[in-house]
Amino acid sequence: MNAPLRVAIVGASLRILGGHAVQAQRMLDGWRGDPRIEAWLVPIDPLPPAPLDRLRRIPYARTAVTQLVYWPLLARELRRADVVHIFSASYTSFLLAPLPAVIVARSLGKPVVLNYHSGEAPDHLRRSALARYVLRNAAHLNVVPSPFLRDVFASFDIAAAVVPNTIDLARFAYRAREPLRPHLLCTRNLDRVYNVACVLRAFARIQAERPDARLTLVGSGPEEPALRALAARLGLRDVTFAGRVPPMDIHRYYADADIYVQTPAIDNMPLSLLEAFASGLPAVSTRVGGVPAMLTDGVHGLLAPEDDDVAVAACVLRLLDSPAYARMLAAAARAACVAYEWPATRELWLAAYETAVTGRRQTTEAAPSSASI
Repeated sequence: MNAPLRVAIVGASLRILGGHAVQAQRMLDGWRGDPRIEAWLVPIDPLPPAPLDRLRRIPYARTAVTQLVYWPLLARELRRADVVHIFSASYTSFLLAPLPAVIVARSLGKPVVLNYHSGEAPDHLRRSALARYVLRNAAHLNVVPSPFLRDVFASFDIAAAVVPNTIDLARFAYRAREPLRPHLLCTRNLDRVYNVACVLRAFARIQAERPDARLTLVGSGPEEPALRALAARLGLRDVTFAGRVPPMDIHRYYADADIYVQTPAIDNMPLSLLEAFASGLPAVSTRVGGVPAMLTDGVHGLLAPEDDDVAVAACVLRLLDSPAYARMLAAAARAACVAYEWPATRELWLAAYETAVTGRRQTTEAAPSSASI
């Protein structure tokens, strides 16, 4: 029997609540027990030893001390890998997390799979010549979770393969909403790009028609004070700011709600939509980024124009007025989740790793000095 392929997954630990951490953990869970792959996490947020750990409470010092621990960790952990799988976001995050991993991996002669997730890719790649160079020349294979990002990369002459995000259906119990209550849920972080203000404005219109409507916002971020102030100005009732919720507990919020709504200004392939689909919530979203590739309007849910609270409210009210139609959309969305389960994505990742390893071997044979950038 061949030895398993050793894959170092460089990404956020669950100490950072977000899609990258959830996807990295789902991959680790999926590979566990598979004789073909030995995978482990190399966290981009390593805990520094005492007394340096005290500096993590200070914003700029936290970044410096994390980098002091991160680089040696990369050098130690990537040395034993056959493939280095690096999760990547954009802007400053790209410089602090994936770029060091790429540099160390290439210096060790390791094949690099760069797994880029950010919906802000159009602006990031336009602004950053360094990011374009790394994606074109330093990664042996770029992988993105959506056709939207693949097309963005192509517009910059950067090749990328598509492997979608994965959903653990066992963790999100499907339930048909009978009756369909006006209990709305949004699980996007309270950052400007997710435009939760539009959710609040739409909810004001919904509550004017349905006084019993409720809204739960799960997430945190710098926009929270402004959003709380907006909710007060709009005179909204029954709005719950639930704050940060660990991934292991998020399913409870989906189970308790009846309609999922999000209004991002920029997006890629949001896990929140997959979680809503898996839980049986009819979904309403703005038509941005990669969302239309996973939510077909009138098939898996309803789409509204960006930042259009009138249209978003109309979509939600349409679902409430036609509960049978809402249940039909939710059932179709749940059926679509099969394509995002681990057995489907697992084979795509195996092919990606093999492509990176083969490409690295071919490159090494052609030009022995190509391991450095």
